[in-house]
Amino acid sequence: MSVDTWTRYQLRRKLFSIGEDFWIENDRGEQVYKVDGKVLRIRETFELQDAGGTAVAVIQAKLLAIQPTMNIERSGQVWATVKKALFTLFRQHYSIHVQNGPVLEAQGDILNHEYEISDGGQVIATISKRWFTVLETYGIAIAPGHDEVLLLASAVCIDEMSERDRDR
Repeated sequence: MSVDTWTRYQLRRKLFSIGEDFWIENDRGEQVYKVDGKVLRIRETFELQDAGGTAVAVIQAKLLAIQPTMNIERSGQVWATVKKALFTLFRQHYSIHVQNGPVLEAQGDILNHEYEISDGGQVIATISKRWFTVLETYGIAIAPGHDEVLLLASAVCIDEMSERDRDR
């Protein structure tokens, strides 16, 4: 499958922004999703909203978990759980457990936003900072036929958990 047909998005996080709000743009520079960080919550919570402000997914950190974990909810139900692998030798690794669906794998240089998400060994999304010269900007290319909201929300989870690791 040619990556030329993949849908591309750009995430540009604003450093030190109140509430961690940022936009996800398509390859034409149009703002298509907003990640709205909820400041006054006990646990870390983000809403992924469409351009009209409607929540399409809610991302929440799990408070009591052995390994770093975040849930992605859709329509008030847990849709997927993103977990960091406890021990990896050479590459960072996260698993994305989709309810009633596959377990996706994210592997690569996650701290530097250079990794892939795969389903059963087939790459379905590529995340890269190399495509941009602007700090705190990275891209996500998603293969046709895959759920863009799930993959974008998963990338936000992985970004957030890896930032916490970096801050430690």
